[in-house]
Amino acid sequence: MPATAPTILATSMGFASRGRGPADWSPGPVFDLAFELAGAPDRPRLCYLGTATGDDPARVAGVYGAFAGSDVRVSHLSLFPMPAVGDLRAHLLAQDVVWVGGGSVANLLAVWRVHGLDEVFREVWEAGVVLAGVSAGSLCWHVGGTTDSFGPDLRPVTNGLGLIPTSNGVHHDSEEQRRPLYHRLVADGTLPAGHATDDGAGLVYRGTELVEAVADRPGAAAYRVERGPDGTAIETRVEPRRLR
Repeated sequence: MPATAPTILATSMGFASRGRGPADWSPGPVFDLAFELAGAPDRPRLCYLGTATGDDPARVAGVYGAFAGSDVRVSHLSLFPMPAVGDLRAHLLAQDVVWVGGGSVANLLAVWRVHGLDEVFREVWEAGVVLAGVSAGSLCWHVGGTTDSFGPDLRPVTNGLGLIPTSNGVHHDSEEQRRPLYHRLVADGTLPAGHATDDGAGLVYRGTELVEAVADRPGAAAYRVERGPDGTAIETRVEPRRLR
């Protein structure tokens, strides 16, 4: 059963570490939410895209390991050195949830466009497959945001897929450049108004409307950032629902 409306889950959270290696993960509660948004199938299909880290095989293996022994049917869509499946559109349309990992959003967008995934994802979203992800996997669905894709000094990215016609800020509380740069870019019009997430927080969109913020830890929140009448950015805290 697909989601009842086009749905995006854009986050600064995801897997939790089991503490036995860099990609030894367990699924965070955000995945239960993603499957719930997808209609709570008995054996949900989840496709992982690790384009933003060059389809790092250790991360791909980490996703499979995280869901090992569960009812989740995991697949992955690698694009390096060539697509892992013959029909990208058909594979993505067959999923309940698509999860996009973090990394370089600029590289992700460029590679996706080479393979026509910018157009495919709109169809997949409209068909009710839940589009979700962390960091780059959050930014990509929006118009743009701030990124370290070009080096340690953050820069704007403004060519996101735009399924959500607003901007997005990730890691709002944990990386010192994020909040001030996001504020400046919204204030000067480089980015439209939008929402940001602390580490551990996420945003749920139905269609293009934000319906709630969620968090998997105490203290994490989301924020509305918009240009005020005096040309400065105004930030308003959005209290999240705590996930269990």
